[in-house]
Amino acid sequence: MESNNIIVTINREFGTGGREIAHKLGNILGVKVYDKNILDADMGFDQNVTSKKMYQAEEKMLKEIAEKESCIIVGRAGFNIFKDYPNAVKIFLIADFDARVKHLCEKLDLSESEARKMVKDIDERREKFTKKYTGVSRYDAHNYDFVINVTDIPAYHVAVFLAQNVRWKFQKNV
Repeated sequence: MESNNIIVTINREFGTGGREIAHKLGNILGVKVYDKNILDADMGFDQNVTSKKMYQAEEKMLKEIAEKESCIIVGRAGFNIFKDYPNAVKIFLIADFDARVKHLCEKLDLSESEARKMVKDIDERREKFTKKYTGVSRYDAHNYDFVINVTDIPAYHVAVFLAQNVRWKFQKNV
């Protein structure tokens, strides 16, 4: 990639608070955060588009965004899309299963059994999506620059840690 823009990709286990961490990191670094909600709205796909076509369109759109500006990409197998980009920092957030369940119970007002089912189901769907379109497991630590267990660490502190390390890696005033 020719651009000097910094790309941060954040993949996460469900219930780690990864989206919140990404937005806090974006505020600290002064860069925009792109996630499924923003991409789906920007792309305007209807229900008849296949998942493969949608993934390919998202990949193209994310690369175009990264050419224009520094950015944070949440999910979307960003670690793989930008695997060969020297200006990308790829992050995977994990947390203890029970901590993720507790987080979701509080955040979404779910019962413990509902939260447990949701964590298992969404983690399985994310892994299936990633393997289907990238051929690799999102759980392979070799795909990332940082794998961080965020259990019991406030989102802001994780974001500060990540911002310091992104700045250090690129020696830039991002």
